[in-house]
Amino acid sequence: MTESDLSLRDRLVDAGMELLAAEGPQALTLREIARRAGVSHGAPRRHFPTRLELLSAIAHRGFADLAERTRTTSARTADGPRARVAALARTYLEFALDRPGMYELMFRHDLLESGRLGLRETSLPLFALLTELIGQVNPDADARRVAGALWANLHGTAQLWRWRSLPLALGETDFGPLLDTVLAAHLGPEGGR
Repeated sequence: MTESDLSLRDRLVDAGMELLAAEGPQALTLREIARRAGVSHGAPRRHFPTRLELLSAIAHRGFADLAERTRTTSARTADGPRARVAALARTYLEFALDRPGMYELMFRHDLLESGRLGLRETSLPLFALLTELIGQVNPDADARRVAGALWANLHGTAQLWRWRSLPLALGETDFGPLLDTVLAAHLGPEGGR
């Protein structure tokens, strides 16, 4: 692959990310991404034979961003495994709320199942870290199942918060108190272990 090929590939992904941030995942068409990248509508097919492959490349960047945010959070939090789980959970929710279009794209079943660009493998290190930390918080728990339940709870919290259902129901504008409740439900009360 030549340097100009790499640059076009990156330009297409960059244009897709900008479109995603501005208009959401429903706006991601090959034609519109090509237009925004300043190339012919057929040019994306040179690097991405299918729309699914281009969407996977965009989602891959989202997973890379989330991974970087979790690495930074993990490095800053040295208060023990429970505090690290709480910090990672907050980072996950903030990512979902800050970048709703990307978050929605990243967890599309068709992209994860397609095997394109190893998206499934890209999402697993965060789950492994969460599982490891939960095992440290409660060595008697089935850490993988607790991590799965916590992840599902965080995913639902992100969606319902974004849709404004939870803020309306709870009468709150900050998800922090709800996050504390979620963590207590999955890890036990603070100060337990």
